[in-house]
Amino acid sequence: MEATSDALSLDSTPSMPPSAVRAAKDITFGSIAGMVSKVFEHPFDLTKVRLQSQVLDTTARFNGPIDCLVKTWKNEGVRGLYRGLPAPIVAAMLENASLFMSYSELQNVIRRINSQPLSHDLPLPQLALAGAGAGAITSFLLTPVELVKCKMQVQMIAPKPLSVSIPESTVSATLDSSLGPVSRPLPGPIAVLMSVIRTEGIRGLWLGQTGTLIRECGGGAAWFATKEFVGTTLIKRRGSELTRKDIVPWESALSGACAGGIFNFSMFPADSIKSTMQTEEDLRPRGSNAPKPTFLGTAKAMYRAQGVKGLYAGCGITVARSIPSSAIIFLIYDGLSSRFG
Repeated sequence: MEATSDALSLDSTPSMPPSAVRAAKDITFGSIAGMVSKVFEHPFDLTKVRLQSQVLDTTARFNGPIDCLVKTWKNEGVRGLYRGLPAPIVAAMLENASLFMSYSELQNVIRRINSQPLSHDLPLPQLALAGAGAGAITSFLLTPVELVKCKMQVQMIAPKPLSVSIPESTVSATLDSSLGPVSRPLPGPIAVLMSVIRTEGIRGLWLGQTGTLIRECGGGAAWFATKEFVGTTLIKRRGSELTRKDIVPWESALSGACAGGIFNFSMFPADSIKSTMQTEEDLRPRGSNAPKPTFLGTAKAMYRAQGVKGLYAGCGITVARSIPSSAIIFLIYDGLSSRFG
């Protein structure tokens, strides 16, 4: 009798619906993949932002990605290469968790609209559509975090301290616009965040949202579609009866590497404009009464300054780091999905 009652109590225990379980797994697996990849790629991302932010300068601080890395290493050390890392780690966890969860859920929405079973494999155009939607959703989470990240990454090359109040004990050695050592307080991510809210309000956290939306929407479509196309092609070489779930680690890494390169190259100008907008006040302050930078206005200014080359400043190192970084993301995500369902 006791065994029967125990069985009944176990059966009556409420369980999470399958969709909630899948969403939780997407969030967890995506967060882990994003965090690991960001630690690897952060010095290269810092280099990209610094190269993008100097396009409108009359005199360039750096002659290229290698020069930027070397000068950062010499003047700021390892700590300088990882300046602003907490914000990108949070961004990477948010980005990948949101991307993978939204991508899965939007695929299910498309299946329901078409009256298809949830196990049905969607064609590539519909996967690209789901990827674009996932990127659009994710962009609204990313812009505030990337704003803080970009501001922190140019702290050491800004012509004057950021207007935030911090204790004198936190004053550190830094560089002026000519890379000479000076003493300047360097605010952390919370101080930068609060400074933006004080001066611009909550809305100010979404400076550069247009660029992020274009990058993530178009990039999400390219990223997921490329990964699915290359991955499926590799899988089918082993057997026509195999499905996407039969992908092996090296196929995940290779298809992810291709996806990373396509994403970053195709959407790079939008990212350059966004980064320039987000660092404009720090590197080229115009005063509180000056009009705020706009996406089109910044794009025109960058094009007038350096042409198409200016819109692709830092593209080489960005694509180079995105290839192994994206490979790591999909290797971890697909591996965790395969291991834990």
